[in-house]
Order: sequence, then structure tokens, then C-alpha cells
Amino acid sequence: MTVVEKRQGRFGVFGQLWFQVLAGTIIGVVLGWLQPDWGSAMKPFGDAFIKLIRMMIGPIIFVTVVHGIAGMRDMRSVGRLALKSLIYFEVITILALIVGLVAVDLWQPGAGMNIDPATIDMASIQGYVHTAHDQSIVSYIMAIIPNTLVSAFTEAHVLQVLFVAVLFGVALASIGERGAPVMKVIESTSSVLFKIIGYVMYFAPIGAFGAIAFTVGQFGAGSLLSLGELIIEFFVVCAAFTVFVLGTVCWWTGASLWRLLAYLRDEIVIVAATTSTETVLPRLIEKMKKLGCEEGVVGFVIPAGYSFNLDGTCLYLTTVALFLAQATNTELTVWHQLGLIAVLLLTSKGAAGVAGAAFVVLAATLGTTGTIPVASIALILGIHRILAEGLTFVNLVGNAIAVLVIAKWEGKLDEKVMAAQIGTRRARLRHLGVREA
Repeated sequence: MTVVEKRQGRFGVFGQLWFQVLAGTIIGVVLGWLQPDWGSAMKPFGDAFIKLIRMMIGPIIFVTVVHGIAGMRDMRSVGRLALKSLIYFEVITILALIVGLVAVDLWQPGAGMNIDPATIDMASIQGYVHTAHDQSIVSYIMAIIPNTLVSAFTEAHVLQVLFVAVLFGVALASIGERGAPVMKVIESTSSVLFKIIGYVMYFAPIGAFGAIAFTVGQFGAGSLLSLGELIIEFFVVCAAFTVFVLGTVCWWTGASLWRLLAYLRDEIVIVAATTSTETVLPRLIEKMKKLGCEEGVVGFVIPAGYSFNLDGTCLYLTTVALFLAQATNTELTVWHQLGLIAVLLLTSKGAAGVAGAAFVVLAATLGTTGTIPVASIALILGIHRILAEGLTFVNLVGNAIAVLVIAKWEGKLDEKVMAAQIGTRRARLRHLGVREA
């Protein structure tokens, strides 16, 4: 199975997907800025592209996970893989929450705004607050189990598809040779699905254009100026977390963070334009397999990570929560902040698959703690999509690195293949004998 990409041919850089998406993004920004009404009207192009990708996510996760688990044979390794993944996810989640908390405490972007929560119009956030009210750990766990075998796919719920795929893969492995014909069908179906993804990606530049034109046209530059310090602070925190935390973890695996970012440049540009990591999930699965990570690891870690390993979302939640406390002059003690982290460890997992997930989780968290006024989230509604560009980038990179970590931890990483493509100098010397100047 291979990723189908546009051939560069004689067009050089102009034929590369990342350049075409970047060009579409720039045109979208200009249109949204100069003609806001026209920019807002471009929304269907972005929505259509995202829908095309989401149409493929369920089937691709299913065939990848089933093929990977059935190929393992040893079911104990599946349980071990799940346990190690969850341990890693929780450790990184805690680090992200702490980094976001400390950064906003030091920067103080909301200090001096003196916002009175009683004067805030909540009409624009009622939908998010209502959804947040319905979220709970029990309802979240129950939501993982689909109503029917087919509904997991029709409702496009990643965790439900993963749940069904794991059960199917384990069952297929347990029947031995009798399952061989089914495996052949799975392999053939996988090739077809990734071929379709290749066709869909031809429309990525148009989707990026529509999504970013709508964002700029709808929210304009006013939001950027009024809450500029928060935006700058959040992007700085995202960059620092990526370089120092994720970069260190990446180095442990033998991979260079900078080489990894270059390897994922197409996906990064698409995510930045659409503010949705779902748009690159199928491509990320295939690209991580090409780095030497075993299919079973990739197939499990990436779908699970899209719900449980949301590093960027965690940075967003702590940053925005404390910003709102500062803006409304809400005094938070050290114990209040530690309590906030404890609540976020639960609520950050509770809205996977919910539209506007980060915003819903924020509302649920503030409602649970009862310290910071829930109404205050209306203050950042206008820049939420801008902040989402930062958090989706970190989520994407974090999940790619998670695959490398778990694959190496499980001894299912071909380090020679990985070193050849994204290895550090040390790894390239060790595995390839390559000395670099």
C-alpha cells in the first residue's frame, strides 16, 4: 500500500502538493481580507474537501487496524500495545497541561483587561455550553460502543470504528488459516481506498483556499488586533512545546524533529489551512508506515491518538482558561490551578468526535470547576479558529511522534528505514554509516 501523491514531473516545486496548498491558502487570505463577503462565501469549498476526507476515514482505519492486528497473531501484543499507548498519551498530556499553565502564568496575556462577566452576551456560545453540559465520562465510554456494526462507519466516529476494527482483527486472527481469504479482501480493499485518497488530495488546494478565505472573511483582522497578545502567546507556547518537549522525545527515537517536519510538510500545510487534523489522517497512516513503523502499531496508535493524544488541545485549554481568569480578574490559587489540571485530564478526553471539541471541553471544564465564569468563553469565540491552527499543528506532530515512540518501545520500528528518511546525525551514522558535515 502506498500513498498516491501528485507527481512533480517537469513542474518542479509547482507540482508539489505543499506548494499548491500554500498557494491556495495565500489566495484565500487575500480574498477574505479584500472581499470579506466573497471570502465567507467560499466556505463550501473547504467543507466539501473535509467531507470527502471524512468519508474515507472510517473504512481506512478499519482495513489498516484489522490487517495490522490480524497480522500480529499474538493477542498479548495487542493488549501490550494498547497499555503502552495509553501510558504515553497520559504522560504527554500532563506535560502539555503543565507547560500551558506555567507559560500563561508567566506571560499574563489577560492581565489588565478587567472584563465584567455580567456584561458578556452568551447567545453566541449557548450551543457549546449545552453540548458541554451533556458530556460525562460515562456517556463518553458508552459512546465508544456503536449502536450497530454499521453505524460506527455511518456516523464517522473514530473511536467506534477503532473499537469495531480491534474486535474484527482479533477474531480474524483467532480463526487462523480460515481467515486467509478475508485477509486478501482486506488487502485489496486497502489498496483501492488509498488510491481514492490520492484522487481526493488533488482537491486539497481548493479546500485550503475555501477554508482560509472563509476564516479571514468571517472573522477579519479585528479579532486579531483585539486579542493579539493571546494569539502571539499561544503560538509561542505551541512552538516551544514542539521544539523542547516533542523534539526531545523525537530525538530519543533517533529521529530529527526538523527532518520529520519536512517529511510531513504536505500534511502540515493542509492542517494549517483547514484547522482539521482529520483531513490528513489517511495520509499520516501511510506515511508513518513508510518510515518503518509496523502496520499494527500505526493502525492502532494514530486513531487512538486522535482522541487521547491531543497535545495541542491541552495547551489550548490551559492557556485559554487562565487567560479568561486573568481577563475577568478571577483569582486562582495554586490549588485552583492544580484542580484545573486534574479536571482537564478527564474532560480533555470527553469530547472526541464532538463538533468544536476544544471549545466544548473548555465550557465543560469551566462549568465543572465553577471558578472561572463560563460566560467568559465568548471573549475568544472570534479567534478560536485562529488558535486552532496552532493546536492542530501540535496535535498532528504529537501523534506522528507517538507512533515512533510506541513502535520503538515495542521493537517494531525498522530503525534503518527511519534513519534513512528522518534520522538524526547520530542515527544515520549508526544505522547507515553516513557522516555529515
